[in-house]
Amino acid sequence: MTAADLASGKGHTDENFPVASHLIAPQFRAPIMAFYRVARLADDIADHATATPQQKLARLGDIEASLTGKSEVSPEAVALRQVLAERGLGWEHMLDLLEAFRRDVTKLRYQSWDELMDYCRYSAMPVGRFVLDVHGEATSTWPASDALCAALQVINHLQDCAKDFHEIDRVYLPQETLDACGANVEMLAEPAGDPAIKATIRILADNTAGLLRASRPFAGQIRDLRLALEVGAIQRLAESLNQRLRERDPLSQETHHNRWEAVAVGLLGVGRTLHERIGARQSRSAGP
Repeated sequence: MTAADLASGKGHTDENFPVASHLIAPQFRAPIMAFYRVARLADDIADHATATPQQKLARLGDIEASLTGKSEVSPEAVALRQVLAERGLGWEHMLDLLEAFRRDVTKLRYQSWDELMDYCRYSAMPVGRFVLDVHGEATSTWPASDALCAALQVINHLQDCAKDFHEIDRVYLPQETLDACGANVEMLAEPAGDPAIKATIRILADNTAGLLRASRPFAGQIRDLRLALEVGAIQRLAESLNQRLRERDPLSQETHHNRWEAVAVGLLGVGRTLHERIGARQSRSAGP
C-alpha cells in the first residue's frame, strides 16, 4: 500500500481556514503549497480508516526519508526538499509535523489541556512558524503565531469531535475536562450532545478564546502587509467559529462557515487589520 493509496483527495480549498490565499504574495505561495501538500498527504495517511498502524507509520517514514534525502519514494516530500534547499530553509518544521501524525496513529486519547497543547506544539505550531520563516519574519512573532495555530487546531477538534470518534476512535477532548463535566466519550456517538458533552465543549472553547486573545496582536507584529492581512482574516474567522462552538452543539448543529460566510468574516478581519495598521502608523507619525 503506497501513500497515494491513502490520499483522501482533499485539497487546500477544502480546509476550514485559508491556505496560501491570494492575499499571500506570489513568490511565497509555492513553498507554502509544497509544505501543504506534504502535510495533507501525511494527514490523510494518519486518518485513513482501514490502513493498519504499521502501514501508516511505514508511509510516514517514507515521507521523512524523502524529505531528508535518504529516499526518493515520496514525490511530494522530494519536491518540498528541493524548495527548502532553494530557499535556504530547514526541514525541522515538517519533521515536527510528522511527529504529530505519528502520534495520531498511536495515541487516541488525551488526559489534560496541557497534554493537548503539547500535541498542538507539533501538529499546528510548526505550520505558522514555517510560513513566517518563508516570509523572513522575526522569531519574536512565534508566540502569537503559536497561540493562533493552537486555537485553529482545537477549533477543528471540537467541530469534528463526533466524526473523529465515529470514524477513527480518536478523541481530543481531554479526559480531565470530560470527567469534570460528568461526560464520557461514548456520548459522542449520540445524535445530539448530552448537556455534559456540551458543557465540556464550552469549557474547551473558553480555553480556546484565551488562545485567541493571546494571538490577537499577531497581525500587527508582521512586517509583510499581505501576510498580515491573511493573518487578520484567519484570526477573525477563528473568533467567529469559536463563538459558534460556545453557543451551538457540534453533534447536531452546523458550526462551520459556508463559503459566503467565510468570505464575509474574512473580509471583516482584513478590514480590522488595515484599520489597526493605519492607526498605528499615524500614531508613530504624530510622535510623542
